Amino acid sequence: MRYGFVIDQRRCIGCHACTVACKEENRVPLGAFRTWVKYIERGTFPHTRRYFSVLRCNHCDAAPCVTICPTIALYRRPDGIVDFDGERCIGCKSCMQACPYDALYIDPDTGTAAKCNYCAHRVEVGLEPACVIVCPEQAIIAGDLDDPTSPIATIVAREAVQVRKAEQGTRPKVFYLGADAAALTPELQVPATGYLWAERPREEVDLVRMVAAVQNPGGAGALGRPVYDAPHQVRPWGWKVATYLWTKSIAAGALLVGALRPGEGGLFGVGAPVISLFFLVITTALLVSDLKRPDRFAFILFKPNWRSWLVWGAWILMAFGGVGVTWLVAGLTGRAELQSAVVVPAVLLALATAGYSAFLFGQAEGRDFWQSPLVLPHLIVAAVAAGAAALSVMGATWPRQGIAGTALWPLLFLALIAHGFLLGLEVFNRHAVHDAALAARLIWRGAYRARFWGGVVLGGVFLPLALLLAGAAWRATSLGALGALVALAGLWLWEDLWVKAGQAVPLS
Repeated sequence: MRYGFVIDQRRCIGCHACTVACKEENRVPLGAFRTWVKYIERGTFPHTRRYFSVLRCNHCDAAPCVTICPTIALYRRPDGIVDFDGERCIGCKSCMQACPYDALYIDPDTGTAAKCNYCAHRVEVGLEPACVIVCPEQAIIAGDLDDPTSPIATIVAREAVQVRKAEQGTRPKVFYLGADAAALTPELQVPATGYLWAERPREEVDLVRMVAAVQNPGGAGALGRPVYDAPHQVRPWGWKVATYLWTKSIAAGALLVGALRPGEGGLFGVGAPVISLFFLVITTALLVSDLKRPDRFAFILFKPNWRSWLVWGAWILMAFGGVGVTWLVAGLTGRAELQSAVVVPAVLLALATAGYSAFLFGQAEGRDFWQSPLVLPHLIVAAVAAGAAALSVMGATWPRQGIAGTALWPLLFLALIAHGFLLGLEVFNRHAVHDAALAARLIWRGAYRARFWGGVVLGGVFLPLALLLAGAAWRATSLGALGALVALAGLWLWEDLWVKAGQAVPLS
């Protein structure tokens, strides 16, 4: 049994009865929608036509929201319905990033995720979903896709139906009959700053204008114009997630670099684990504070979904913290043999700490810009650069450790060159997917270009390289330390742009 929907767009009149029935049946709060109707217009006056698109959760057979959810708050039932358990949700918003269809939202009353659940409580007692029974044109057909005698299975088998974003491989079970392609595909729509009968939220308008500025010109007359839509949350992940990537890279990089000189005290035996543990604490605080339900953070450990990299990341961070504490104790007590014994696990866990986010962002399948295979090596290179920079700064301020700090300048120099090279590949490489290419253009020639060229490239790569060279030539520790500080600032700015740009392209 696999329940699904067919939306007959030839019959839909855009009356919003399905939206109202859904909100009433499921007590959906004001400003949130489980199902909504989007209006698209094509043509030029007087030869115009309006299309209606009924949008909602697609109850995918390979639902990425189920995979990424760290607490099994989202799950696929045996009947094919993708349902949710609000009592397990921690409000991490990862499901919103994983869904290519923009179907999830955060309930403002409970702080947990929610979406269309096929009115599972009605289906279980033999009733149809609320949206089906109120549609005046019978444009919404629900039923079992595996039953060849059901009306929905007959339509899907015989008619030319479409699904949204089939290329994502999620195997959606909401099929559209007679729909215009421009009504279902955001990249075929001219961005709109206003709607019929409604004002678009200011943050959405700003984002739309930013994206529209880097859209490829040409062919605009053949595209649809959205003239009505429901509001959606702009960038579920903000500065806390970007800063978490940065602090985590410093924490991991400090021990990675410290492992180059095992068994030593001072900067490498004490300074490295101090920096690592300090930024690891900040990383954990950022992760917890970004949750809508931080009181449920322990659910990641006690109610885990082992397919989610959020769960693996939490355990990796804890194990890494344990190794860091052992390293610090060994350095403070002068037990060089204990410090040498934890070098290998420290290096492995530092690499895992730096790199697991690549797999986490890879599970955010709704954001194509984050799917690059370069994310993992870039995170590791950034960690080496961040660790070398942080230890260089500490060495410049730590009595009798200045020479140890300057010994890290060649490593920092090489790491910054590698970082700059990977920046070029991530931003300027040919992107096969439209949304990824659009996000990259936002960075290097769109609204973020000043911060990218001035802050990330010039300030975060070339200026630190010049300061390191000058410091080495003039034996000026302060110049090298300044270069390390500037490099750290550039690394944070890149993480911030990368997170923002990845969420800039609209999903629906």
